[in-house]
Amino acid sequence: MNTWVITGANGNLGKRLIADLTDAEGSKVRAVVRSQSAAEAISELSLSEAQRSRLDVCVCDYTDRVALCDLFRGYSNLVHLVGILKETSNSNYQDAHEISCEAVAAASKEAMMAQIVYLSIVGSHAESRNRCLASKGKAEQILISQGVATSVLRVPMVLGERDYASTALYYRAKKSWSLAFRASSLEQPIYAGDVLKAIRAVCRKKLAGSYDLAGPEVLTRRALVQRAAEQLGRSTRVVSLPFWLGAVLAKILEIVMANPPITLAMLGVLDHDDNIDALEASRSIGLDSLTPLSEMLSLVFQVIAEPSTKKEG
Repeated sequence: MNTWVITGANGNLGKRLIADLTDAEGSKVRAVVRSQSAAEAISELSLSEAQRSRLDVCVCDYTDRVALCDLFRGYSNLVHLVGILKETSNSNYQDAHEISCEAVAAASKEAMMAQIVYLSIVGSHAESRNRCLASKGKAEQILISQGVATSVLRVPMVLGERDYASTALYYRAKKSWSLAFRASSLEQPIYAGDVLKAIRAVCRKKLAGSYDLAGPEVLTRRALVQRAAEQLGRSTRVVSLPFWLGAVLAKILEIVMANPPITLAMLGVLDHDDNIDALEASRSIGLDSLTPLSEMLSLVFQVIAEPSTKKEG
């Protein structure tokens, strides 16, 4: 059962999962990505010779059921990390979530895989008014209904070493002040390492079902930035802007730009209030503990600060 396929393996979580899974003797990991440039990014990971001997990197269209089936044969566990937060002129929610999951579900069943793990977003639901959350919810239903045991892990903000969310939070915390749309919205960040533990746990236990997984602490967006600043030995002020203003701005950008930096659906996902019972899901999955927020911030900020510290020295 220690054989794994990771689709969308070139993201931050995918790379971490590759390093984690290939570290186990006897494991076999196939990383599936959509482009040659993504494959090259994985080849640049700092892995030992033993880890590289357990890794196979393949380029494939996530909607190509036949090709996916060939890649899935002989493997037991599939971790599907494919998804987008923002639509662009080249990528839309239906293709990225629903169409890809239809191909993945059919290929997994035909290849007789034992388990699928799908990473989704807290708040996802097929009937959601938000287009991104609705699409993710429909994708969840597609995977669950196809007959292969599927664990859906819905997560809020994930903070991990060298990822975008952690880096953005770090630089916001270093400023004397910053702006935020509805700074009173609730965040419940979870450490990337805990997400990886959850993925391994549901596969080890062969669990099927949906789990809302989050970190142990709920706080406002304003408080999160201020806690991050405290972690850096600084203080900061967060000025809250009304959500409607962000919505109007996002709508205007969608009209005048082919690929706007933010969309209304994306803003809606980021504005979602995350406040769930973290212990319920972690106990169901079998996680012994969740990384506290202070420790989480220390871990992710340390690797950001190290390069600048070395440069200054």
